[in-house]
Amino acid sequence: MKKTNKMNRILTLALSLAMTLSLAACGGNGTTTTQKPSIGNSGSGSAAQSGSGLPADGLLGDPGSDTIYHVGICNYVDDASLNQINENIQARLDEIGQEKNVAFQVDYDNPNADAAVMNQIIANFQADKVDLMVGIATPVAMAMQAATEDSDIPVVFSAVSDPVSAELVASLDAPGGNITGTSDYLDTNSVMNLIFAVNPDTKKIGLLYNVGQDSSATPIAHAKEYLDAKGIEYVERTGTNAAEVKQAAQALAADGVDAVFTPTDNTIMEHYLSIYEIFVDAGIPHYTGADSFALNGAFLGYGVDYANLGRETADMIAEILIDGKEPGALAVKTFDNGTATVNTETCEALGLDYDEIARIFAPLCTKVQPITTAEEFGDLQG
Repeated sequence: MKKTNKMNRILTLALSLAMTLSLAACGGNGTTTTQKPSIGNSGSGSAAQSGSGLPADGLLGDPGSDTIYHVGICNYVDDASLNQINENIQARLDEIGQEKNVAFQVDYDNPNADAAVMNQIIANFQADKVDLMVGIATPVAMAMQAATEDSDIPVVFSAVSDPVSAELVASLDAPGGNITGTSDYLDTNSVMNLIFAVNPDTKKIGLLYNVGQDSSATPIAHAKEYLDAKGIEYVERTGTNAAEVKQAAQALAADGVDAVFTPTDNTIMEHYLSIYEIFVDAGIPHYTGADSFALNGAFLGYGVDYANLGRETADMIAEILIDGKEPGALAVKTFDNGTATVNTETCEALGLDYDEIARIFAPLCTKVQPITTAEEFGDLQG
């Protein structure tokens, strides 16, 4: 694994892209810099920008270390779940750097789901000869994998729901190639069980998702299989942008569904603050695949702890960069999907009692926890 000496970092390059997005591009060998590189020029949720206490210059860990690893992080879109992963990756890298007396020069950017911009960000990472790339969400991971097929730059992904079906890895236990990471795989049947535990008389369920999101394909297919087996009617409504997502939510309310299910869908998450009240006003509980949905107003978020997902991703980065482990030999990390996060404000607005809901959910989950509505995780955590 390459190491760049602190005194030999390349002068930060200012790159101007079409679509008016500025990308921070830093790194390389053999050029002395008088200024540390900036992080997250796109302004889309880096740890330093979100008030997490991390340095604003992109250098994490031990600032006096001669060993600096250059890491490029690309986040697919600005939403609560994915931003939380990025923030915790960087926070954990800062801790590891201080523990191990090394530093991490982090370049962070976010294309906001624009494929052309995303590919340019990845190309910039390659041109800057980063030591490792981190792809948050399936589309970024797939683009990074394709871009690094003929290079020795390892890739660590995070929040990829089904890395095997996405053909990112050969298997969870033995990924192969130069890639590994963490998965937020969703146990759809468990979510469906919660719906019927609350309302055994459920007759019609709405499925809200973006048909183009890889992370939604498998859980939506599993939801249909589950509902078909029970003879339950379901209605599918999809959206690819803010306007379509709002129209889909309004349509589901008009469809008279008893509940709505959304998996770990980044498109729906990105626009969720603008639609959650549609379901609340219609008296429809929304069951979702991430606690960040509940934070943004959904009745229930069920799945992984995204803060922990980010920290575990950082640990894998350290194993590769510091310990010299091969990515293809590091098993993909999966996590217990048993945490049910209930929005107590939405619960009350729906005429449900949180204590009773927690009692119903308890036998079906490893943990039930309350949350209230906030725009960002930082708002909740103070």
